Amino acid sequence: MDLNYYSIHELLESAKKEGLSLSSLVLAQQAEQLELTEEEVYNKMRENYLVMHASIEPGCDPDLRSTSGLTGGDAYKMKCAVEEKKNLTGSLLGGALYRALAVSELNASMGRIVAAPTAGSCGIVPAAILKECVMSLFTASAVGMVIANNASLAGAEGGCQAECGSAAAMAAAAVVELAGGTPDMIDSAVAITLKNILGLVCDPVAGLVEIPCIKRNASGVAGAFVGAELALAGIKSAIPADEVIITMKKVGNAMPATLRETAEGGLAATPTGRKLFEQVFGKPCRHKC
Repeated sequence: MDLNYYSIHELLESAKKEGLSLSSLVLAQQAEQLELTEEEVYNKMRENYLVMHASIEPGCDPDLRSTSGLTGGDAYKMKCAVEEKKNLTGSLLGGALYRALAVSELNASMGRIVAAPTAGSCGIVPAAILKECVMSLFTASAVGMVIANNASLAGAEGGCQAECGSAAAMAAAAVVELAGGTPDMIDSAVAITLKNILGLVCDPVAGLVEIPCIKRNASGVAGAFVGAELALAGIKSAIPADEVIITMKKVGNAMPATLRETAEGGLAATPTGRKLFEQVFGKPCRHKC
């Protein structure tokens, strides 16, 4: 089976032609390419799922702190708000928010996570889909491969739109399939989600994947649900997903180096960002605001 991971449209058209979900199509193709049975490939993905699942509880430890000491404990606060019914958006989005924070904070604390698609954006996909879920990871991975082949998954190349944006698009696609959406709905969900995060810069304070990265994981999973909800309601993106992905590449190329993971601009260059650099490394930040 020859699948083209250079086009969301072509992938979805192949799924329609075969009468399969995108995840089933990708599973079959990956099994053929890897010369494994579909069960073996599924079990490998299930292992990734189990790592994602296992990262939630330790990530919610109230005493969890990152190696730098800058972050930790926020997932616990969000989880408490949800469990005590004090959050505004209910258990679905509230639960996704604390899971996104939990995985990201565990990553910052050198815990075991799955890069989905990167460590900096590791909380978004598991936060969105951990209630079901193994097959939907094949759908998410297909979207990630198309983005990687046409744009970038690296903040150093495309800004945070390439990391949290890509993860959010992957999560949106998975959620739509889990909810029984059509291939066309998946296309719109990916497009809408990426459009809403287009141009997001990568400006890690002190060069660490903590501030503002962890909270951008929470924002990313919220964006994934926005894209999925709109698409499932029958709302179509005026610009197809493939064109949005190419645009993301062009926007990333246009970003100055200071906003592409160098910690030389954006929030990293604020007075507080520079103070936090000094707090972590014990020396003044050499970059000027």
